[in-house]
Amino acid sequence: MNATRLTRDEGWRLLCEWTPGEALRRHARAVEVVMRAAAGRYAGGAEDVELFGLAGMLHDADYEQWPQEHPKRIVAWLRERGEEALAHAISAHYTKWNVPYESALDKALLACDELTGFVGACCLVRPGGITTLEPKSVLKKLKDRGFAAKVEREEIEAGVRLLGVEMSEHVGFVIEALKPFGGELGLVK
Repeated sequence: MNATRLTRDEGWRLLCEWTPGEALRRHARAVEVVMRAAAGRYAGGAEDVELFGLAGMLHDADYEQWPQEHPKRIVAWLRERGEEALAHAISAHYTKWNVPYESALDKALLACDELTGFVGACCLVRPGGITTLEPKSVLKKLKDRGFAAKVEREEIEAGVRLLGVEMSEHVGFVIEALKPFGGELGLVK
């Protein structure tokens, strides 16, 4: 995978400039955390951690201010800086945009984005939050279309299929990636 020249600090500054809302920043941080872990699981490991983390952090950076243009602004901003791998992954993080999934980065971002948000929603209704959350609870909630109704289950399923893993395995992976950051992310009650 290509190394990134963009630093985490530069990415975070841009995110904060473009995304004033705390909720979307928290989601960006949560997806960053999961994607950093995904680099070790689905890609080359340590050399891909920064790239995967930045994709997670920046995937919705333009959404709050320019929802009708999402993700065109962040993709253009990244391409201007020569960050093609990041730009492509972010342009592909929703299947209905019909962008091909060419790399582990592309597939992992699709598989981790919606599921990370869904796991966060599960934590909010559980007395122990992320500390006691188990994959079977998340899988049960996924079947309940009334719970976190805006989460597109088809996007989660498509990402898991592209990664070639079992849904329960991937749910467990996301939970474990988030646990050490539960307090920071508001996932612990």
